[in-house]
Order: sequence, then C-alpha cells, then structure tokens
Amino acid sequence: MTDSKPPHLTALAVLPFVVMVIVTAVDVGAGPGVGYLPLVSLGPAFAGLVGGWRRTALIGASALLLCTALGIYNESYSQRRLYTAMASVAGVTAAGIAAAMMRQRREAELASVRSIAEVAQRVLLRPVPRSAGPLRIASSYTSAVAEARIGGDLYEVVVSPQGVRVIVGDVQGKGLDAVETAALVLGAFREAAHEEPDLTSVGARVERVVNRELQGEKFVTAILAEVADRHTIKLLNYGHPAPMVVRPNGTTRFPEPPRYALPLGLGLLAAAGPEPYETDFAPGDQVLLYTDGVTETRDRTGAFYPLGEHSFLLKDPDPEAALHAVRAELVQHAEGPLHDDAAMLLLRYQEH
Repeated sequence: MTDSKPPHLTALAVLPFVVMVIVTAVDVGAGPGVGYLPLVSLGPAFAGLVGGWRRTALIGASALLLCTALGIYNESYSQRRLYTAMASVAGVTAAGIAAAMMRQRREAELASVRSIAEVAQRVLLRPVPRSAGPLRIASSYTSAVAEARIGGDLYEVVVSPQGVRVIVGDVQGKGLDAVETAALVLGAFREAAHEEPDLTSVGARVERVVNRELQGEKFVTAILAEVADRHTIKLLNYGHPAPMVVRPNGTTRFPEPPRYALPLGLGLLAAAGPEPYETDFAPGDQVLLYTDGVTETRDRTGAFYPLGEHSFLLKDPDPEAALHAVRAELVQHAEGPLHDDAAMLLLRYQEH
C-alpha cells in the first residue's frame, strides 16, 4: 500500500493553481483599469516550494499564457504594464526553477545522510537477539533529535559462557560526540562481556576504557546485568536509574543498589566502584532496563511519566508489542516529541 502525502504537502501542491484562479477571477471582475496581472507570478513562486523544476517550469509557462490571455481580454496587450507583468512572471519562474533544483539537490544529500545514519545504527545499535538462554528480549529506541535514528543512549545483549550479559547506558550530551562515546562504550562492553569471568570485571574493564578515552567532563551512566539461569539477575549500577522488575501478578519493584557509584568516566574521582547486587528473576518475571529519557519525560503540567503505574502494558505476550505500547504511552504523555533520547530493553524470563 502506498503512503499518502501529508496534508500540508498536498495543500502546497495545489496552491499555485488556486492562486492563479483567484487572480484571474479578481482581475476579470475588477476590469482592465486595476492591473492585477503581476500577481499571476505568485503561481510559479509557490510552485518552487513543492515538486521538481520541470513542474515549476510548466506552471510558469501556464502563468505566462494566462497573463497573455488576461492582457488580451483586458485589451491591454500593447500596453507597457502587460509586458512588465509578463517579465515578472518569467523572472519569478526562473527563480522558482533555480530554487526547486537547489531543494532537490539538498533532499538528495539528506537522503544519502539518512541512509548512512541507518547503516551506522545497525553497526552501533545492532538488533538484540529475540531470545537468549532462558530470556525473551525486546528493545526500543526513540531519539530526541528530529529525523534522527541514533543518539546518546545505548544498549547491548551478549551471550557469554558465563550467561547473558546486558548493558543499558546514557551518554551525557547529544549529537555526534554522544554517538561517538556510545560507540566506545559498546565496543568495550562487547569485548569484555565475552572474556571477563564476572560482571564486576566486565564493568571495571569498560570503565578503564572510558576513563582512558573520554576527554573533558564527559560521562556515561550505565547499568550492567547478568542472567546465569539461577532464577536471579545480577546488577551493577553506574549512577543509572534502577530497573523495573514486574512479577507475574503485576506487582512492581525498583531494586536499588547497596550504594550508587559514579557514572563511567568519573571513576577516577571515586574511592571504590559499584557493588554488584542481585534480585529474584524467576520464570514469568520481567525486567525493564531504561534510560532517564523514559522516567523524566514530562507532560504539559510538568509531571514525570509514571513508569511503575503503566507496568500493565507489559502483559502483551509479544515482548516487542509490549514495548511498543509503553513507547506509544510515553509519546502520548509528552504530547509531542520527546526532549531526551529514550531507550528501553525488556528481559522476559520464559515460563517452561
């Protein structure tokens, strides 16, 4: 099924013809003494906003013929103002053609950049496995930057010999610098998750890389998790929001760490790193890891999004559909585009 044009584009597409019809009606009604002929040039002027240069040229030619016909109708064909009007239409048409060609060139460049961004997204935020060990997994990412696909939030799932290891993080700042930092953290985690014997060692290795590579006051909040099929989930928190655990009966809790550690990149300022902790994670349970772009989304009154009150949205048997419902509710709460990136990673312990 083909997509229909947005209403504003449809209106702009017909606007040149509407304008020329109105000018014709006004000119004929006012008579030859008023001189509305130069206003016919509004048709090709608006034509340059939408469509290609050929369409603009065609509308310009139509406007020129219309101007000539109105001049003959008004018996002013030999008068100087008719030639002035025709020159106006021709000049505006030429400007509209040039503008349309420049716009088409920019649109082609933008399409190329978007294509590159989509490739970068697949490299940076690879699709997570739909299942790993005892888990079913789904992810969601919403960038706060208009038309963007990636930003400063990150997530990854790695199946290692020690179990399923996960990271969700939030880079301080936005733009290309944040994307570069996210790539650094993900690269370090992917390597460490396969090689290190425990979650603490994974976190320490990632932190060493971040401390070595990041410049200035940049930092990354992150939470690491490990599921080793013992009906528990081990967590390591670097200044990140606590995950939400949803039980089969619908009850929720947000397990806090024994103490919060500084974010990645600020570890040199701390005397000790984060302390790992565990919480029950049995068949039927769900764990939602997320960035603060979710819980700090405000509505028009300034109220934060109450994630715990919407845990019922995760009841859908399909984890991806469940996350889609949460995302839709989040956008509805914001009543428009989000002001911060929002990433979510859902871990669902399969019931046997």
